[in-house]
This record gives sequence, structure tokens and C-alpha cells, in this order.
Amino acid sequence: MTLPNLTPLPPTPPPTSRRRWRPQQTLLLVSLALLLVTLALLGYAASLTRAPAPATGRPYTLEVRAGDTLPVAAARLQRAGVIRSSDVLRLIMRQRGTAGRLREGYYDLPPGLDAFHVADRLADTPRPRVRSVTIPEGKRLKDLPALLEAARLGDPASFASSLKADSGRCPGGSLEGFLFPATYPFRPEASNAEIVKALRARMTREFTPERVQRARRLGLDVCGWVTLASMVQAEAASVSEMPTIAGIFLNRLKAGIALGADPTVAYGLGKDLNQLDRHAGDFTRDTPYNTYTRRGLPPGPINNPGEAALKSVLNARRTTESGKEALYFVHGLDGKIHVNADYASHLRDVNRYR
Repeated sequence: MTLPNLTPLPPTPPPTSRRRWRPQQTLLLVSLALLLVTLALLGYAASLTRAPAPATGRPYTLEVRAGDTLPVAAARLQRAGVIRSSDVLRLIMRQRGTAGRLREGYYDLPPGLDAFHVADRLADTPRPRVRSVTIPEGKRLKDLPALLEAARLGDPASFASSLKADSGRCPGGSLEGFLFPATYPFRPEASNAEIVKALRARMTREFTPERVQRARRLGLDVCGWVTLASMVQAEAASVSEMPTIAGIFLNRLKAGIALGADPTVAYGLGKDLNQLDRHAGDFTRDTPYNTYTRRGLPPGPINNPGEAALKSVLNARRTTESGKEALYFVHGLDGKIHVNADYASHLRDVNRYR
């Protein structure tokens, strides 16, 4: 029996050698990847807390208005380049429990603060959010709009119309003389009406019953008192002179002599005192405020007098050093005020000291 010719099969190759990953190795790689991502995120977050590179090196004042929230304030700081991320600042303050401490006011932030230090500053009490305006003694109504504009308060363009309210004190109703000169703090949003109301209210505090009664004993109502005080304010070179000048005016009123005050003439002509021109006939031009052509007090104040001028009328010094009734005065080039009881002596001092 013949056996079939069987061709031997080629040997089966061994299976390909493959490296198997163990579960422990996979977990290690995943953990390493997560660690790298976490470190990257932490690094990025840390960079957001650092202070931005200062562009100018100048401090920044954050103004927080009424109703502003932390997101609004933080966004403002980011736009100004004070912090890198408003979100990071908010997160820091939420985690610290200080997110609710933001108050209306001014926060002064020096350059170079990181987000943590900015958060510290915003958790403190801010400076009051006010703007101050100083009204000097002797200023007129026409001078006030420029003062408010310089202080960035109210609406200077329409402020003149706000000053047309009736004072209720003098005929004609002008507020001239009844806006007390002082330094006033106002919120930046203060309206013209609020500003005028504050100045009027402060002046009203000067009209105590005791002072009003003393003025009446001098023959003056409130209008006359303030009017005379405004003249003293305009004439006096110093506070120490005010009682003397007030006494001279009171004596002249009593004697029926024209007061002859240059500042009233200027006011009636709508000029400043240094604009008066004797050669142009300013002193002979009759107006209700010309105290050369008319006797008695003018119809109202010529400026807004301060407390010293108001008090000087009530505490007037009415006699000369020799005890005579004082009726004349002149400011000499020697820096002194020279007071006399008669016109001849007055002319002598004018020639001597002017």
C-alpha cells in the first residue's frame, strides 16, 4: 500500500510578543496628567492674582457710587488695569467673607497691589464720597457758578437761574447776602437746588432770636442787618476793622448822613470795585445802590457776608479814641485805618496818608 505524498506544513510562527499595560500603570499616567493640568491651572490662577505691570506707577482711586455692586467695582478695576481678573478678586472676597463690605465712597489704591491686597483695601472703610466747595466771604451771587464749576458740583450752566429764588428777607427777593460763605461737602450728584438749600439753611442759623433782637435795637430788621454787614465785609481790610466800620455806618445812619460806600456804587453798576471810574461819572450815576446820591441803606445786600461781618454790626465800635462819635474813616498807605469825628480831620488824614 502506497502512502500519500504529504507535504509537511510550515511551522506555526509564535504569537507576536505584546507588552500588556497593567491597571496600576494606567492609573499612574492618568494621575500624572491630572497633576500637570492642576499645576498649570494653579499657575494660571496665581498669575491672575499678581499685580499687573504698572503702566504709569500712579495710584488709582476707585469711586464706588450708591448702588454699585462688587462685580461692577471689580470690572472697573480690571478695565483700569489695577487687577488682572475681576473674577479672581470676587472669588477671593467671597472666600474671605468680605464680598458684602463694599461701601459707597473712595478707595485709594497705590500701584503694585496684587489681588489679595486689593481685596484687603476694599474690605476697609472708604473715604466719604463728597466734593467740597468753599464760598469765600464777600462773594456775590454772580461769582458762585464759577466756584461750583471748579469744584465739579451741580450744573454751573443753569446755576444762575437757581439763584433767582426769593429770599423772603428783602424787597425784591434776591438771595444776595443770604447764602452763607463757608466750606460745604456735597455728594457729587448734588443738584443746584440742594446746594442752594444748604447755603440758605446755614445762613438762617445765624439769625438766632437773640441776634435778631439785638439788630432790632439798632433799628435794623434782618434785611438791614445783612445789608449793613455786606457793606462792612466789602470795606474792611481785616476782621479787626469790622466793628469800627460798622459803628461809623450806624452813626451815619442815625445822623442822616449819606453812607458814601464805594462798593455799593460798584454793585449798582454791575461792576467790581476796581472797575469804578470816577472820571466816567460812576459816582454820580444814580442807582438804588448809590450811597452817595441816596441816603440810608441800599435796598439789599451787595455780597454774602461772613459771620465776623454779621457780628461786627451787633458789636459795633462807635467812638473814636478820644470818645467822640466816629463818622469818617480812610485806609492809609501805612496799612492802618484812620477814624475821625469831623470832616476837616478826615480830609487832613486823606492828604496825610493817601
